[in-house]
Amino acid sequence: MDGAEARDLQAQLAAAVQALNHGAHPSARLAANQWLLALQGSPQAWALAASLLASPDPSLPADLLFFAAQMLRRKIQSPSAPLPDPAAQLLDALLLAARRFCLGPPRLLTQICLALAALALRAEGGVDGLFARMQHLPDPALLELLTVLPEEVAQDQSGDTGVNAAARCRFTRELLAHAPAVLKFLLAQSEKPDGADGVSLHERSRRVLRCLLSWVRVGCFSGMPGAELAAHPLLTFAFNSLQVSSSFDVAIEVMTELVSQYQDLPQAFLSKILHIREVLLLPALANRSEKVIAGLTSLMCEVGLAAPALVAEGSNQAIALSDALLRCIAFSSEDWEIADSTLQFWCSLAHFLLGIDVQAAKRNATRELFLPVFSSLLDALLFRAQITDTDGVSTIPDGLAQFRLNLEELLVDICLLLGAPAYINKLLSGGGWGLSTQSIPWKEVEVRMYALSMVSDTILQDGSPLDFSIIMHFVNILSSRTPAELNGCHFLVYKSFGDVIGSYSKCLSSAKSNIKPLLLFCASGIAKSVSANACSLALRKLCEDASSFIHDPQNLEILFWISEGMDEGNLRIEDEEEIISAITHALCSVLDKELRKSSLSRLLCSSYSAVKKINDVDRDQSLRQGPGAYTQALNLAVRGLHRMGALFSHLAASVASGLIDDDTISVLLGIFWPLLEKLSKSSHMENTSLSAAACRSLSSAIHSCGQHFQILLPNILECLSTNFLLYQRHDCFLKTAANVIEEFGHKEEYSVVCVRTFETFSSAASLSNLNSSYTCDQEPDLVEAYVNFTSAFIRCCPKEVIFASGSLLELSFQKAAICSTAMHRGAALAAMSYLSCFLDVSLTAVLESPECLSDGSRDVVLVQILARCGEGLMSNVLYALLGVSALSRS
Repeated sequence: MDGAEARDLQAQLAAAVQALNHGAHPSARLAANQWLLALQGSPQAWALAASLLASPDPSLPADLLFFAAQMLRRKIQSPSAPLPDPAAQLLDALLLAARRFCLGPPRLLTQICLALAALALRAEGGVDGLFARMQHLPDPALLELLTVLPEEVAQDQSGDTGVNAAARCRFTRELLAHAPAVLKFLLAQSEKPDGADGVSLHERSRRVLRCLLSWVRVGCFSGMPGAELAAHPLLTFAFNSLQVSSSFDVAIEVMTELVSQYQDLPQAFLSKILHIREVLLLPALANRSEKVIAGLTSLMCEVGLAAPALVAEGSNQAIALSDALLRCIAFSSEDWEIADSTLQFWCSLAHFLLGIDVQAAKRNATRELFLPVFSSLLDALLFRAQITDTDGVSTIPDGLAQFRLNLEELLVDICLLLGAPAYINKLLSGGGWGLSTQSIPWKEVEVRMYALSMVSDTILQDGSPLDFSIIMHFVNILSSRTPAELNGCHFLVYKSFGDVIGSYSKCLSSAKSNIKPLLLFCASGIAKSVSANACSLALRKLCEDASSFIHDPQNLEILFWISEGMDEGNLRIEDEEEIISAITHALCSVLDKELRKSSLSRLLCSSYSAVKKINDVDRDQSLRQGPGAYTQALNLAVRGLHRMGALFSHLAASVASGLIDDDTISVLLGIFWPLLEKLSKSSHMENTSLSAAACRSLSSAIHSCGQHFQILLPNILECLSTNFLLYQRHDCFLKTAANVIEEFGHKEEYSVVCVRTFETFSSAASLSNLNSSYTCDQEPDLVEAYVNFTSAFIRCCPKEVIFASGSLLELSFQKAAICSTAMHRGAALAAMSYLSCFLDVSLTAVLESPECLSDGSRDVVLVQILARCGEGLMSNVLYALLGVSALSRS
């Protein structure tokens, strides 16, 4: 490339960089970027970039020079671009550029130094050659180069290409061979006066610390005796830099890295903890300097994590460290990061204290020494974990919610150290709580209930006698509040008390006098979405654990009052199902047969009414004419169906154990099925939520009361198949039909209706269209429901039914083979599961009756299907296993 070509190429490069960085039009920036990428890959890039960096022209733009340095670095790092020969010439050119731009721009100097580091890593003898030549660099350039050199190892490991592990190890060894000289240089730099080399004292200190951090990470102090390392003047320099705001963060990083790497250093840092606390931490807390507090917290925690045994000795320095970290936890800030950063240290110390394997006397003495510390820690954690108050409405922000989640392990450790009785006493001994209902600090009560629920397993396993009278005191207060008296804070209190009641329900419900206030409390808490889930779970636990007391008429009335309150539709469906399951459990254990029967009917009364109302819509034109009213009626019907499903699901165990007699089941089904049958024949089934809820409740009823449905089976399957033809996107009909087949398919008297249902489903256009992986991906739920139905069919139906359904099964097998290639994982796995089931049933038939292969037996139909479809099966399964794209297969 002659001079004219070089100048022309340089001009094009300048124009492209200008367009890329400052162009107004995206198309121009895109074109510039593509041209620059092409240039970077060309052989001419080496000479062009080097000439730009060596050019004496002062008018060259800084971004052009930066791009030239960056292009050199990328070419050096690229495995597809061999280094120029000799590499020493490129090394000298980069060193000359570093010398020229030693005072800036900083980004340019850094980019040149990165190119030098990349070259040293890849060139033969690169490190030694670089160190031999870098002595003539000005101190600012040398300091920057020494900073980025060790970082090259980490950069290469994190994604750079072209360097293997052996080369990295060689590079690290060669670097460390020069570590003593580097440390000597850094010490000399740290002692230079302000303004030397045109650099301020604070800026130089920060640069020295950055460079020291890079070398510490690569192991520059490896092999140095602990005492010598602790007394090294650079460590003293780093420690003193903590008092300088401009270098504080880097000094923290340096010392944290040192403590984590060298086991002899925690003792040295621990000896300085009094100075750190008094001179640095306490003023920072007073001035609310979060940056300093967070940095010191990080360093102190690292010291404790590195040597928990040292802290556990309980020296004055160890107690001072604990006190300092307690102050950091108690520091109030907008987030919880500082307090959260200490949790790992406290858990580590607690685990060490709990696991001390020494004589009992020494172990107990050590724990006694730290009991006041962990008692104060619990106070600090409770303070920081309190809910916040914004505009009179208490909330749990995401940060606090995460902090509370992270607290669980530490709270358990504190409970183990203090002992369950002491832990409970500390939580429940709120001064003056019981004196007045007007001055109760509800935020404090709430966080203590949270801390009590978090350790319930530990406390219950301890087996110590529990006095929860104060909890019942609060339960009585809260259960007597009217909705108008309840605000956000109180509903969060309800949530935490709900968690406590659910966790300790056996203890709390052991006294008959507690049942009514506990039920009233749950009723109040369920009324608000914030506490509904916790209180509905607590209600279920109470109904399970207090079955001997729950049957009192007044308690039953409270349960019905709770169930009737769900009619407002404010709860999640999941919470409503939990409540219905809880009440059903209580009612199933009522000894009086007539009372049990009437109570269960009463429990479903509102659900029946909601479904009946939607059934009567056609007669009540006002609902049809008012979209809002119709939507509300539809939603109530969906909720009612879910409640009925929850009741029948819970009845299954009671029916199996004989607690529920046939008469009770007949009464319930006598109301349930006529409503559902009428609903299934209405146009309302077009609504996806309604049809899914109806099918789910029917499946639950069949599962728990199967024999009572036998006479209804033809009608049920006809309803399901008819509705599927009408609403072919509703896979719930296929799912429910599969449940019916699993329950009744083995009975020969239903063979005809089972085959007819299979035929009806197979005739649906939506299933006929499942002839490519693309269409399977469009309807994954339908695919899963269809293959699950066919799996149930071949698993549960008699051999005569299988024989009569040969053509249907062959069609389903072909579709499953196609669906196994779908990109949707759920659909593909379901299809493969059906294919596996088909093969398993076929193999079983052959093994049980080998003559079926020759005598025309009904079992031969499955084998014949495999013979005819085997080639397609293997082809599709191979496609699925190889992961060929759906587009190429469709």
